[in-house]
Formats: sequence, structure tokens, C-alpha cells
Amino acid sequence: MIELRRQALSRYIMPLREGGSLPALAEADDDFKYVVKFKGGGHGAKAVISELVGGEIARRAGLRVPELVFLDLDEDFGRTEGDEEIQDLLRASTGTNLGLSFLAGAYSWDVAVNTTDSLTASRIVWLDAFLTNVDRTALNTNMLWWNRELWLIDHGSSLYFHHNWSGWEKAALSPFPYIEKHALLPLAGELRRVDEEMHRLITPGFLREVVDLIPDEWLAESFPEIPVDEQRRVYLDFLTTRLSNSKIFVDHAESVRKSLV
Repeated sequence: MIELRRQALSRYIMPLREGGSLPALAEADDDFKYVVKFKGGGHGAKAVISELVGGEIARRAGLRVPELVFLDLDEDFGRTEGDEEIQDLLRASTGTNLGLSFLAGAYSWDVAVNTTDSLTASRIVWLDAFLTNVDRTALNTNMLWWNRELWLIDHGSSLYFHHNWSGWEKAALSPFPYIEKHALLPLAGELRRVDEEMHRLITPGFLREVVDLIPDEWLAESFPEIPVDEQRRVYLDFLTTRLSNSKIFVDHAESVRKSLV
């Protein structure tokens, strides 16, 4: 059974970059630092849902992901923050947010200077095609090099079907054309081997555990008009349907990759 630690945020340190979501570096009551993804950010609770689901599936797939932790934000947190935009973000994020353990000293993985083995590349490409993650391109790899190892971060652009919600059945069977922009696709020469491996690791039972991790408050805030239980059912059905039909996106990725190499 998957269990995430829960800590309380104690100190806002700094925003990490500009943009609608305004993730931040903050400290929690365990005295550790976290990269915080706020549910009140530009893409709302859907982004933290994608981050949670994507991160835990990536970990199951044998890839390195910083520890994910539920972070509670009290309504008084950040009242002394001078930036009004950040104050608005913190007020909108009262309750449960998501933190990733801060990898101090890590630097961005760059396709121009970094490389990895074919098996690792294939696992990451398979994962992103499965999750429909549109945001791991050469311009923005969302990968870090830390302690001489490759780490994955930022799965908030995964599961893009939930920005519309209707038509999820069609989205579950998509070949995922955005894979052609993937930073690691040219290196991913073992996709069919990885597909077999993932069917052993990522089971419907495991996917149910992941979906059950999503806090009710995130679902309620994401789509207030859709009952929480119904949203969970759709997330699980989307993921299990996509898993059982993985040949669709694997065949497409392999076809595109061959045209690139």
C-alpha cells in the first residue's frame, strides 16, 4: 500500500520561477526543504493531481523521483509575505498541497550536454506516452542531474484529458502524437521490451492505489460539479484502459522514433 508522509508548512522561502503555478521552495515542520506545488496555482488542483499520479507511477516504473509529501498549509501561513500575488496564491492554497523533496545542488538535464542509456530513455518515453505528458521536450526536459543520477520532476502537465473531462474514452486510446517532441525519443530503442516490463510493474491494482491517494479536496476543487467518487472512477478507468491498450502508443512512438534515427 502506498503511503505519503504528511507535514505542515512552516516557512515560505522563495518562488522558484515565474509562471501561473508559482511553485516555491519552502520548509516544513520536519525541518526539511520542499519544492511546493500549490493547489491554488494557475492550473488549479488538476496540476497537483497530475503531479501526484505521475510521480508515483514513475517511481513504480523504476525511475528516480523526489519523495512526494502532502504539505498542509494553514490559513495564517505567509501573511507576512510582501508580494500580493504570492499572498493570493497562499490564501487559495489553504489545506493540502504537494511537496517534492528538494534536491540541493541539482541542475537541469540538458539534451545538448547530457545523455542516458537506451533502457532508461525507453522507460521515460513509455511513461510519458502512458501519462500523456506533453512537457518533457528538449526546451524543457523537467529532468535533473543530481548525485550523478537522472531524476524526473514536474508531471503537472500529464493527464491532459482532465482539462476537458468529456471524451476521456477517446483520450485513453490516443497514440499520443506529442511524443514526437519528447527529449529522449531518439534514444528510446527498447520500447517494446519496456512495454512488457511495465505490464508486470504497473498493474490495475497498483493504479487503484495511486488514484485512491488523491485527496478528496483536490477532486472537489478541480471539478465541483462532478462527484468525487465519479472523478476517481474516471481517473482509474482512463489509466487502466490506457494500460491495456499500450500497444497503440508504443507502436506510434516506435514509428516516430525510427523516422528520427
